[in-house]
Amino acid sequence: MSEQQTGMIAAVSRDDKHRFSKPVVAGIRLVAGHGVEGDSHAGATTQHRYLIRTDPARANLTQVHLLRSELLTELAAEGFDVSPGQLGENITTTGIDLLALPLGTRLHLGAEAVVEVTGMRDPCSMIDKFQSGLKGALKHTDAAGRIVRKAGIMGIVLVSGEVAPGDDLRVELPAGEQLPLGVV
Repeated sequence: MSEQQTGMIAAVSRDDKHRFSKPVVAGIRLVAGHGVEGDSHAGATTQHRYLIRTDPARANLTQVHLLRSELLTELAAEGFDVSPGQLGENITTTGIDLLALPLGTRLHLGAEAVVEVTGMRDPCSMIDKFQSGLKGALKHTDAAGRIVRKAGIMGIVLVSGEVAPGDDLRVELPAGEQLPLGVV
């Protein structure tokens, strides 16, 4: 993977309430150490409904959810109707294989914002409540017995900035050993 890999922002979404889908908006502001301004998942400590019950002081490694738009095309070919924001992502991208990025990758979004990749999203049962069978399309076991997750990646905001559709996305790979993404 090239350190100069670039893509683009296809859509941005946020919601101030804990709902499954997030409405698409014209732009979002990423705030360092906090997440997406005005989003229910923003905060220095976890805001995930399940994790907040089990460990409310846990650092929030899921401040920003990113999903590649190419997945939406793949899902449509399987008979699902999913558009940007509907899987709860804050940023829908195009042109970058997000799931192939190593842990610690820095994503430069727009003119200023930087997000550090912390891991993969693990699809939960809420996905099947949104559309029956969708969880199986986003998480399954391959022929080699490995679990394949496609529901996007999570990150933390390192540098604040505005992000909008059409903005550039640039990948900065971490120095040294490149570790695969785990689940956060």
